[in-house]
Amino acid sequence: MHLRRLREARGLTLEELASRSGLSFRGVVYVEHGQRNPSLTTLLNLARGLQAEPSVLLAVFDGRDWGDNN
Repeated sequence: MHLRRLREARGLTLEELASRSGLSFRGVVYVEHGQRNPSLTTLLNLARGLQAEPSVLLAVFDGRDWGDNN
């Protein structure tokens, strides 16, 4: 859902993001719907397509408790 929010906030369709990212339409759909875990290369390509820093895609994990008690 995070990728979808970012994409929609930029006014991009799935097709436009796929084209800008150099990814297939289906590939973007799979990542956006959580059906595939993207590789680092895919994350970098999606960030390029969104014209955003890669960290923006990972911001969904900020402040999340991963069970680390340190």
